[in-house]
Amino acid sequence: MVRIENLVKNYGSVKAVRSVNFTANNGEILGFLGANGAGKSTTLKIISGYLTPTSGNVFINDLNILNHSLEIRQQVGYLPELNPLWNDMLVYDILKFTGRVYDIVGRKFDIALDRIIEQCGLNGIIHKKVSACSKGYKQRVGLAMSIIHDPKILILDEPVNGLDPNQIVEIRELIRNLGRDKTIIISSHILQEIQATADRIVVINKGQVVADGTSEELMTSLKGDTTLTLEIKNAKHEDIESLSDKIKGIKFREIIENKESHTVHISYPSDLDPREDIFKEAMKFQWVIIEMSPYRKNLEDVFRSLTGMEGANA
Repeated sequence: MVRIENLVKNYGSVKAVRSVNFTANNGEILGFLGANGAGKSTTLKIISGYLTPTSGNVFINDLNILNHSLEIRQQVGYLPELNPLWNDMLVYDILKFTGRVYDIVGRKFDIALDRIIEQCGLNGIIHKKVSACSKGYKQRVGLAMSIIHDPKILILDEPVNGLDPNQIVEIRELIRNLGRDKTIIISSHILQEIQATADRIVVINKGQVVADGTSEELMTSLKGDTTLTLEIKNAKHEDIESLSDKIKGIKFREIIENKESHTVHISYPSDLDPREDIFKEAMKFQWVIIEMSPYRKNLEDVFRSLTGMEGANA
């Protein structure tokens, strides 16, 4: 288990992390979200033992980072955002070098190498230069380096950054497989990736945790109206407007008259669902409903709301 308590990190007068608290449970994949400069990477570096906190503490299986930094590093694997690879080295040599750092040599290294080749899918590139590997395979090599000592805690900072969609799916599956017997904390700017991979999500903004829960819990907590888009044929403008008097809770945002139909945008509270009533009224007027599609808040909306980005230009 990873437990962060009242974590603070200052760089001079800059407060990068302000009293952060959260827990990553055993066997959990925890998504760590935040805008650029929110304090994600700083927090992950402190958890990994690469930075010392200004105050507060990190506990890894009841060992604290201040008094047991070396022991914690032996239990934690860390893949930073900028993958630390040497392009002129063979993949085998870079893994052997990493093994030596953890005193994994001789027969122990051979066993570890067989394990990470299988776990990370490195067959076929083990004797290639790193520079000859694709970006996706470079990320696999970085992951292999981070788990060569078989840590129970794995920290991944933007592991799919810069990958193409196919490579993202491959790394996602790899992370899921690793998550079967490891606690993983993963940060990413790709919200759909966190939603598809993580069991739980922590959102940080301006150095503070602003949300903690599953993606469904976070979306449920974001109150707001649902928007319904309708395309209706054989309808008169005034008859459409009359629905607001007949159906509780709906508000017209826009009615657009097209050549053969009307496009209608309606909003209503998220605890209501007026679609059946709208359909019944349409039957009375003998309208033809071509489209009826609701739009509810998604994880991107939650993120933008929590990080103060609503209304910002894309």
